[in-house]
Amino acid sequence: MDRRRLLVAGAVGLVGLSRGPMALAARLGGSPVVYVTADVESYVAVLHLETGDLVKRIRTGPGPRSIESLHDRIAVVAHTQHGVVTLIDVASGRIRAELEGFEAPRYTAVHPRKSLAYITDSAREEIVVLDAEGARVIWRTRVPGPARHVSISPDGRTLWTALGTSAPRVAVLDTSNPLRPKLVRRISPPFLAHDVVFTPDGRAVWVTSGAERRIGVYRDGDRLVRVLDAGAPPQHVTFAREKAFVASGDDGTVRRHGLDGALVREVRVPVGSYNVTFGWSRIVTPSLDGGAVSLLDRNGRVTAIRTVARAAHDACIVFGP
Repeated sequence: MDRRRLLVAGAVGLVGLSRGPMALAARLGGSPVVYVTADVESYVAVLHLETGDLVKRIRTGPGPRSIESLHDRIAVVAHTQHGVVTLIDVASGRIRAELEGFEAPRYTAVHPRKSLAYITDSAREEIVVLDAEGARVIWRTRVPGPARHVSISPDGRTLWTALGTSAPRVAVLDTSNPLRPKLVRRISPPFLAHDVVFTPDGRAVWVTSGAERRIGVYRDGDRLVRVLDAGAPPQHVTFAREKAFVASGDDGTVRRHGLDGALVREVRVPVGSYNVTFGWSRIVTPSLDGGAVSLLDRNGRVTAIRTVARAAHDACIVFGP
């Protein structure tokens, strides 16, 4: 059990709205920061979440691309072109392990309660189950295509992955046994899929397009209930409670939607801002084109833009010491 995460969740409910997330972080004896992968220069930049100021750089092996936080303890970094996954200890800011045995690791979904990371290895067409604390691979599940973007339900029982960057199919896996994911079905969206993301309540999955200006909303497993207009493909999604934020890197925009799909606001960010993440009342999107990182508030307004590298591939938010 991650007692600090429970403490943070309880404290947010009691005092977060009145004091604000940064004051709450200080009260808890830490600070939320952004980890950003600089794949061209082989480091992870650490930024202050509120100001965007550079705190430090963590040197890695070549080509760090995607990054995901595992319960604020470990950052999981995939080096796609080099077949390596790096684990960074958040408390110390040091590399704790570099794992080989991958061919093209892409993206990571984290189990909501366990120290398990589900990593897509697109070249091997696998979902790789990683014990992050033990720094070891414990299982590999074959899927019918080059798995890429991946998302796990809030209850930890279902995992979706798009089988390519513009994928005709999405694979659905049963993770009720979290150590042994099992392929249960395939879904064919009405367009070529790119990103897949569960809503915070776990009742729906948003599937973006890799080739069209559309997003599909699925409910009840595989029932397509709505198709939304979107920005230029590929689009990426993150959720902040009852809000959805969709980044379109080719357009240089982030759109805020309600969970019903209604468009609320669109803001400009640097072109190349593809991946997007949320945490501590901030939305973060890094730009591949110029290495700029945009920070947005929880309503989707840009609060800061900072250039941290020649290219910034992906980001995650962690609560550090």
